[in-house]
Amino acid sequence: MEVKRFTGPYAGSQKYDLLTAISVAGLNGTPGFQRSMMRLVALITARYNWSADELTVGQKLMARLWSVDERTVKREIKRLTESSILLQLRPGVRGRVAAYRLNYMEIYRLSEPVWQNVGVDFASRMEALTPKPTEKVVHVQFGQEKLASAEHEINDLQDPWGRALRRLSESETLLFKSWYRDLQLVETHDQTITLRAPSKFIAQYIQSHHLKPLLGAIQLEFGRIQKVCLLG
Repeated sequence: MEVKRFTGPYAGSQKYDLLTAISVAGLNGTPGFQRSMMRLVALITARYNWSADELTVGQKLMARLWSVDERTVKREIKRLTESSILLQLRPGVRGRVAAYRLNYMEIYRLSEPVWQNVGVDFASRMEALTPKPTEKVVHVQFGQEKLASAEHEINDLQDPWGRALRRLSESETLLFKSWYRDLQLVETHDQTITLRAPSKFIAQYIQSHHLKPLLGAIQLEFGRIQKVCLLG
């Protein structure tokens, strides 16, 4: 799928919508995430090269812009890249400034649960910006492979974690697409279930914002589970 570049006659308003999406995602996050998104908005507004679709800013300039020291800048950039909000294009070596690019798809994914908080018109515009998956041709094979596929689906339904995911996909469709879909079961022990998220940020965000629906679906399928441990 191809992400729309912010160029052309409507690019100005689209950039405002992108910054709004980052801002409202931050405002609905933890204090640390709020601070990260505020710094990112300031950096994008001041220094993002939309023509080249990249950010090339030295750490000293970032420190001055954010009113912090360079050690804080390094930690912040690490958080933004580990959460895939920023993608590193080129490392900073031998005096050359590192280059980064905004990961629009990740920004859309993180902010989608709060688009409606801004307004129906905003949600419609953001949906128009979000690329749709490319359709794929599926080759159907019969015989033993078809039988194996059917058995696999039955096994998924018999697995408590698979049923919990199915339940979440039906009852919490938006949260499932944005947060729960890529969670993986690690283990269950006593009254605790341990899950692995794609990143530390996603694990922390679910823990602080979207844990109740997740725990509810798990308890319906696993019974005695009282605690969810999320790894990132």
